[in-house]
Formats: sequence, C-alpha cells, structure tokens
Amino acid sequence: MTTATPDLSALIARLTGDEKHEPAAQSTVDVLWVLYDRVLNISPANAHDPRRDRFLLSKGHGPMAYYAVLAAKGFLDPAELDDWASAGSRLGLHPDRTRVPGVEISSGSLGHGLALATGTALGLRAQHIDSRVVVLVGDAELDEGSNWEAVALAGRLSLDRLTAVVIDNQSATYGWPGGIDRRFAVENWVTRTVDGRDHDALYDAFTTPHPHAPLCVVAVVEPKES
Repeated sequence: MTTATPDLSALIARLTGDEKHEPAAQSTVDVLWVLYDRVLNISPANAHDPRRDRFLLSKGHGPMAYYAVLAAKGFLDPAELDDWASAGSRLGLHPDRTRVPGVEISSGSLGHGLALATGTALGLRAQHIDSRVVVLVGDAELDEGSNWEAVALAGRLSLDRLTAVVIDNQSATYGWPGGIDRRFAVENWVTRTVDGRDHDALYDAFTTPHPHAPLCVVAVVEPKES
C-alpha cells in the first residue's frame, strides 16, 4: 500500500557531520522510497521471514537516505539518527547487517553488492522461494570487474527475480559505449532507463513484467548544482 511520502529530507538532515556523503543520499532517496513504499515486500513485521523480498545496498558508503527510509518505515526510531556514527550508535558510516534492523548486507567496499545479490537470487531459486532481490549500485561501481562476472552469470542463468538499480549521476570514470543499459542488455538483461526522481516512472520500471531475464533499471539523477 502506498502511503504519503514523509519528510525524508528532514530525516536525512538529522544525520550531521563531515562524513555525511550528502550527494549519495540525495541521489538515492527517491529510488529507496519507491522500493520500500510501493514495490518490495519488506517490513519490520516480516524482517525474518524467509519469503521476504531482499534489498541490498551496494552503494553502502552513503547510507544516510537508507537510514532515513528505514526510520520512516519503522525499522528504526528516528531519534537514533541524531547521533549516527558516534561511538554508541549502531548506525555506522557503512551499514552493518548485524546491528541495523532490516539491513541485509554489510557494505561500503564498492563493487561487491551485485555479486552478493546474484548469489542470493540463486540461493532463493534453489529453495524454490519466489522472493524478489533488488540491489542498488552506483554507476562508478560498475568499473569493478566483479560486477561484470555477476552480470554475465545472472543473464545466462535467467535470474528473473533479480533487479539491479543503477544510480547514474555521471560519476563513473570510464562509462560504456552506448550507455549503462547497453552494458546489461548485451548480457541478456531487460533494461529500462528512467528519471531517478520520478516516482511513477520508477514504479512502472520496477513492476512491469520481465519474464526469463534479470532486470536493470538505470535511474538517471542529474547532479545538483552547488
């Protein structure tokens, strides 16, 4: 069920400090909200249900928007945002799956989330669990070679319960001829490129069927002017 969008900017603003990585938060907040509010079967009530959907934040060095969405959805008390990254807080500069409710992987070292998501989707398939696995990666992460092994494997195994959402804020060093979507399409993924701030476009991209193939959603987010 869709609910009114909370003031996520106000929640993000409660996380202060020099290591805030605010550009990472602002580029991912809309995607995260659409996923948690309208797409994924994830809630505090089913956080330990083997048949829950899985969300993996590969772009883990900028978790402020993630923490804000988790607070808005009841996984965290919003008051915890005020002292994030302190010695006594469980909200670190990188999310820790052993400490933060709702977090599936400990991340921050870029380039690993897509491989972990591919393995998760394979494991669920082996157990005949039809849950969805979504991984959020940054465009610059795609320069990591481990991602391309995961992309090739997922495409060849037709992991249609796997979705990679790539935040394209033009931070990649090398890019790819034909664009990010082409990198996935040549490996048998269904690809969709949308405005990363358009909630309805994101919802449609995530929910339109893509049988027999994994899905890549490229969420284009224009860098904000300083």
